[in-house]
Amino acid sequence: MHALWLFTTEQPYWLEEAYTNSISLADTGILKRNLYSSKIASILIYFLFDKNATFVDFAGGYGILTRLMRDIGFDFYWHDPYSTNCIARGFEFNLGEKAEMVTAFEVFEHFTDPLVELDKMLSISSNILFSTVLLPALIPKPDQWSYYVLEYGQHVSFYTLQTLNIMAKKHNLNLLSNGVNVHLFTRKSINPVLFKTLLKSHRLGAASFVSSRMTSLSVFDMETLTKKMEHK
Repeated sequence: MHALWLFTTEQPYWLEEAYTNSISLADTGILKRNLYSSKIASILIYFLFDKNATFVDFAGGYGILTRLMRDIGFDFYWHDPYSTNCIARGFEFNLGEKAEMVTAFEVFEHFTDPLVELDKMLSISSNILFSTVLLPALIPKPDQWSYYVLEYGQHVSFYTLQTLNIMAKKHNLNLLSNGVNVHLFTRKSINPVLFKTLLKSHRLGAASFVSSRMTSLSVFDMETLTKKMEHK
């Protein structure tokens, strides 16, 4: 089954060098990507899940998405053993606890053992919202697909929709997908048409609608963290 998603001819021995910095120097799209992800996540959470529950951004990098989601009003926490939490300090997730949903945007392609990482996420929640660009029907050669990102060596696992379906069935999960890059593992029964409609709704300002009906945690978080600092 491993061969369904891992298209390298050998174990990725270069990862230590590739992750000298957890975020590549050339990743100029990091803010744009996180802003997009925050819109997608806020829309789906607001309309399909318990918006007042706890959420975890898995492999959360510098903490950008966690902070964005808290600024909107969602109780998000950060988890990433391989990166420094620069933006969402004070809101680290305690492993062993549960959450309504795990988000993992642009993470799955970094996994050397996807099933092991999926098990880690499922220990937190059975709802996993993630993004990864699916392999084209005809597997492209190294110089034919930019998503390989060969220059930096951090993308080592690539998936087809069939692969994701197998992973979902292995854990008795439903898979919803836009067929391109946004996917959801869940035990909830969600209409696929509704899922795709909500994804597209960000173009019509749905994220602004959600934000206007949530209460930002920005000031509350500042006051909470200030009190903690004062009592140290």
